[in-house]
Amino acid sequence: MKKIGLAVLALAFMASCKTQKTSSTTSPKETVVSIDLVNVINDKVAVTITPPNFTSETTSFYIPKTVPGTYSTDNYGKYIEGFKALDSNGNELSATKTDDNTWKINNAKQIAKISYLVNDTYDIENTHDVFSPAGTNILKDKNFVLNLHGFVGYFKEFKQVPFKVTINHPANLTANTSLVDTDASNDKDIFVAKRYFELVDNPIMYAEGNSTSFKIGEMDILLSVYSPNNTIKAEALKDNVEKMMAAQKAFMGDIDATKKYSILLYMSSMSDEDAQGFGALEHHTSTTVVLPEMMPMQALAESIKDVVSHEFFHIVTPLSVHSKEIHYFDYNDPKMSEHLWMYEGVTEYFANLFQTNQGLIDDQEFYGRILGKINGSKRYDDNMSFTEMSKNILEDPYKPNYANVYEKGALIGMCIDLIIREESNGEKGILDLMKALTKKYGVEKPFLDAELLDDVTSLTYPEVRTFIDTHVVGNTPIDYSVFFNKLGLAMQSKETKTGYLMKDMQTPYISADQKTKEVFFLTDTNSFLRDLGVKPNDRLVSINGTDYNLTNIQALVMGSFSWQPGNDITMVVKRQGEEITLKGKITEPMGVEKTLAPVEGLTDSDKRVQLRKAWMKG
Repeated sequence: MKKIGLAVLALAFMASCKTQKTSSTTSPKETVVSIDLVNVINDKVAVTITPPNFTSETTSFYIPKTVPGTYSTDNYGKYIEGFKALDSNGNELSATKTDDNTWKINNAKQIAKISYLVNDTYDIENTHDVFSPAGTNILKDKNFVLNLHGFVGYFKEFKQVPFKVTINHPANLTANTSLVDTDASNDKDIFVAKRYFELVDNPIMYAEGNSTSFKIGEMDILLSVYSPNNTIKAEALKDNVEKMMAAQKAFMGDIDATKKYSILLYMSSMSDEDAQGFGALEHHTSTTVVLPEMMPMQALAESIKDVVSHEFFHIVTPLSVHSKEIHYFDYNDPKMSEHLWMYEGVTEYFANLFQTNQGLIDDQEFYGRILGKINGSKRYDDNMSFTEMSKNILEDPYKPNYANVYEKGALIGMCIDLIIREESNGEKGILDLMKALTKKYGVEKPFLDAELLDDVTSLTYPEVRTFIDTHVVGNTPIDYSVFFNKLGLAMQSKETKTGYLMKDMQTPYISADQKTKEVFFLTDTNSFLRDLGVKPNDRLVSINGTDYNLTNIQALVMGSFSWQPGNDITMVVKRQGEEITLKGKITEPMGVEKTLAPVEGLTDSDKRVQLRKAWMKG
């Protein structure tokens, strides 16, 4: 998962609830699911499920509480209404909802079918914390975002049997997914998955035709876009995405875990009833991405490059290298793996390293990203064991530190990479380690959590294990200057162009108080804010007559991208309880940036220069 910190009556569906008499001797060997996207009433979709025959007297039906990649408790069962369990004559069986996500059913042997209604999450995001790329959208005749964990539940007895899903949909909408449609009609799709995990690991976005495709080697790539105002076209994004993914494949080399990959891009109108959580969620052969439609094309292209590249690198880990906790994921009583440093941290590291390795960004921008992650990691507990945090990520005090997997986690990947490079005289790096782990394990063979570090040690060097024991399993902060010295890099400061409210796409000049909803200015600032008279900790009240707080902070940030130097601006802030009006002209913002730069005077033969070249270009 990758977040961008900028952060849908009872349905009269009697016909769909009618059951056909089923002989116990002809029980299906699969779970059969029907989803009706045509007869949508009051923003609800009808789902029916026909399971195989039960041998027990009671059973429980589950809608996921947590799904892989989110590392949060989201309780998708809260969006289910009108749950019924029916026998072969259509009679309702006794069913009791025991928690947000579980229904206990008596007389399980008599179950012929269950039915329920699904509400979506996008249009009520102010009432919950479901991350938009992991959420659901029901927009009748226009768009459906089917993260199937929000639509299809499971019985534990039948999680490992095949699922056959029939989706009736408006003929003008096309299913965009990595699943294969086995029905040729234009208003019905049939998808088959080997087990529940495979089903919910393949999201589907229904939208009118706004997609494109291309090949990267032997891999077919689908890029599908839903743009409510039809302003963002898939074809307009194709060249940049194709260039990026070709560079990723060149960087990865012979890692080839999937033959098809789908990018499902939902552009939010940012209205009060639309998605507000921006970023992406990885799946084995696809990613769901949510970004604001109002984002300028250049900024959109950069965001897609950073976000989608992160998700695509997940085909290395956890697709090809993962623990039993992930392979046999328990959606309602999850046991978390210790190794988020690898799943998210190494993935995020690759998403940045490949860009300099393949010439998509220059060396200086790469150094800046590394420094940005060091600064970002300082917002979290630097004395917390990363493996302990990972194992307990759903609980406090570890949960608030989750986002550090993209900051310090990536830096852990960098340090391990540099140790391997140094010990191998530049010939190998962490990508070689991941390839070796992929060869040992792979998609269908999970590792044991407790054994991974022994594998890492045997495939690399004792120095790698010492680092991990000290800084990943242990709680000793990392002294990054030690690693920069090995590379012949030193810290410098310089003035540079920046954004009005964001230094870059991941580093803001503002934040918000979760309790009071007030937007406030951080200590780090820029010349425009200083010249206007803004001071650290000022509480923002309004800009040019529009009030701002946490609920519309995304609109504020996105709108700032289109500010023009020379235009008038009036900003009202609250300072020590007193409202102050600041007036002036918008000026081009400049900020002081600490940078990494090569030490002067080093020759190409210097071992520090050679290590740096092997690290970035090897």
